[in-house]
Amino acid sequence: MLAPTVWLGLAHAAGPAPVRPVLVIHGGAGVIRAGMDRAEEDAARAALAQALRAGQAELAAGKPALDAVVAAITVLEDAPMFNAGRGAVFTHDGKNELDAALMDGSGRRAGAIAGVHRVKNPIVLARAVMDKSRHVMMVGDGAEAFAREQGLPLVDPSYFRTEKRWQQLQKALKEEAAGQAHADVETAKHFGTVGAVALDAQGRLAAGTSTGGMTNKRYGRVGDSPIIGSGTYADARCAVSGTGWGEYYIRAVAAHDICARVAYGKQDLREAAESVINREIPAAGGNGGAIVLGADGRFALPFNTEGMYRGWIDAKGEPQVALFKDDELAGPAAD
Repeated sequence: MLAPTVWLGLAHAAGPAPVRPVLVIHGGAGVIRAGMDRAEEDAARAALAQALRAGQAELAAGKPALDAVVAAITVLEDAPMFNAGRGAVFTHDGKNELDAALMDGSGRRAGAIAGVHRVKNPIVLARAVMDKSRHVMMVGDGAEAFAREQGLPLVDPSYFRTEKRWQQLQKALKEEAAGQAHADVETAKHFGTVGAVALDAQGRLAAGTSTGGMTNKRYGRVGDSPIIGSGTYADARCAVSGTGWGEYYIRAVAAHDICARVAYGKQDLREAAESVINREIPAAGGNGGAIVLGADGRFALPFNTEGMYRGWIDAKGEPQVALFKDDELAGPAAD
């Protein structure tokens, strides 16, 4: 059964009106209620709210959407309950490999990194690639060399180790050896990821995504998160950050497809988001979710899993967060 898309929007009076900044975030799809205790649930909700406040503070100060996206994602990367930064999952070899991407919708500038092991906040490095280099994407040792040149914080790889992620790898290895696969292990393999999309007071959109990838991954596997157009995309009309089984998002060029349906197919933003996330991806065999924000401030949060860490805030609001399919997520008041 597919989860209903959460559809929220701002009602505007006729004629030109000031743009009300909006920030929407996710902390990954695939949330399983049975796998969380109350303390973990409360910690996740608190971290989402903290990320929303950090991003909203940038927007309230008149900063660009890019700054809000980076601020929000940095908080989520520092929170150990998400599969990004400090809470990243482990590869088959017991390492953490981090990926991230950032895109500026107003000029379609972008920066992305993949396969780094020592960068404390991968989204900050993605921003540096966009702002301080001639390139769009850097990987592995080269990306870390660039991070050192830019003076970005590097940490010992042990910084990213959490016992929960380590035990997920041990369980995955054991079940792989036995030829078994259970729902919680599959969820740990394919889901996690954090992301944000923002609209600033000048009407500019931005999107960003950060992830530790897939539990028990091998061979330098890279998912959709750092691939512009697959897990992350923004243009003048639409911004998207995805979370789910990356191979399917890559094949579908999912983030760009959503925005292309809005731009070329003239689809409503909600319809475009649902078509890709709740129909195209499942039809191909994958699953997950996304956050999608339009230039008019309306947004959608479709997902087809048991839950998705998600939330939003605008210039006047309090953080609104949700985890499970049946969580209520209050919408903004009409202007």
